[in-house]
Amino acid sequence: MAFPAIALRYRLCYISPLNLTTKEFAMLDIKRLRECPDAVRTGLSARGAENEVVDQVLELDRERRELLTQVETRKSERNRVSKDIGKLKKSGEDTTGVQLEMRELGARIAALDEDVRDVDSRLHELILTIPNIPSATTPVGLDESANVVVRSHGETKAFDFEPKGHVELGEALGILDFHRAARMTSAGFPLLLGLGSRLQRALIQFMLDMHVDKHGYTEMLPPIVVNSKSMTGTGQLPKMADDMYRLPEDDLWMIPTAEVPVTNYFREEIIDRPLPVYMTAFTPCFRREAGAAGKVNRGMIRVHQFDKVEMVKFVDPATSYDELESLLGNAEEVLQELGLAYRVLELCSGDISFAAAKCYDIELWAPGQNDWLEVSSCSNFEDFQARRAGIRYRDSNGKTQFVHTLNGSGVALPRLVVAILENGQQADGSVILPAAIVPYMGGIDRIPMPA
Repeated sequence: MAFPAIALRYRLCYISPLNLTTKEFAMLDIKRLRECPDAVRTGLSARGAENEVVDQVLELDRERRELLTQVETRKSERNRVSKDIGKLKKSGEDTTGVQLEMRELGARIAALDEDVRDVDSRLHELILTIPNIPSATTPVGLDESANVVVRSHGETKAFDFEPKGHVELGEALGILDFHRAARMTSAGFPLLLGLGSRLQRALIQFMLDMHVDKHGYTEMLPPIVVNSKSMTGTGQLPKMADDMYRLPEDDLWMIPTAEVPVTNYFREEIIDRPLPVYMTAFTPCFRREAGAAGKVNRGMIRVHQFDKVEMVKFVDPATSYDELESLLGNAEEVLQELGLAYRVLELCSGDISFAAAKCYDIELWAPGQNDWLEVSSCSNFEDFQARRAGIRYRDSNGKTQFVHTLNGSGVALPRLVVAILENGQQADGSVILPAAIVPYMGGIDRIPMPA
């Protein structure tokens, strides 16, 4: 299915989010949705999303405005008659009948107020299901086949022997144990041992040091559980609830990425420091979305629990796309320092995440899989998350505005470990480690085969 050139059309009618009340934020500015409904429909169609929701939102908005008009008309009438009652009492006239009418009018106003609250709630819930509108520069397409390879870095390694996959390598080296991990938990929860554990720890420290010392991020160690408001603010709820692990008795969720707690650091606040603000965090991450059984799910390629170093930016809207390129460069530098071959993909409109306006993926070459594996996604959410979470700043005129938020994996660990093992493997089964992490390994530059 092909789509027309949509960039100019829907960015001229850019859809900025709606402030439904002083306390709750959602995605769409109703005024602009009224003015440019076709632009929103086009953007949703570019994602492969149903655009009937536009009509549903507009109908609820129409109903809400009609109810508000009725409420205001009756409140004006009540105020006018209340003044008349005072005058009638002063003149000694009987006001019993008028007061009865006012009580009945008050009951009608209360019922209408309840109707408004009900429509507000339904409108808010509906708007929360609408994804962000793709950026004007996001390629249009319905699935990953329309993604664009932006660049490649490094040469894929050639072997003079048949390269093994990380499962065979790791088990032979004694650093991975999937059998015992599945026995103690279930499939999809990997277990690292010895130098495997140390390798992962070294990579985490290596990446944090780079992002903090070289790239200027502030390190955070956030909670790994968050509440529903936090998950809604960054766009995981309500759409992706089934992909997440929940603690329902406490209304808490295991985080799918550090993006959630780090972005929500400023939730419902006006940021009290100059922009941009950069933050980075290492956390475990938890997702149910492991997909169908098969080769891709064996080992560490697609798991329910994984470690990740995340980068989050809060920036001035005028600079957010420059900041996206910088964010992507920060993630790429990790892989460059590790000497790994990778490629950068610009994702199409049908393959970007629910909250993203534009996204790049970075994929590492894994010779044991004979495939490219995603290790980072770098996204610009524009003001989509900021409006849902109520994150603002003061512009040069002192006026409060919504920030633009960005995040990127810097990078995810399981597939990085896979790539290091499979690219560093030797004919004797040992693995040579990247020079950049040898200092973090206490000088160990090879994982040897057990004696």
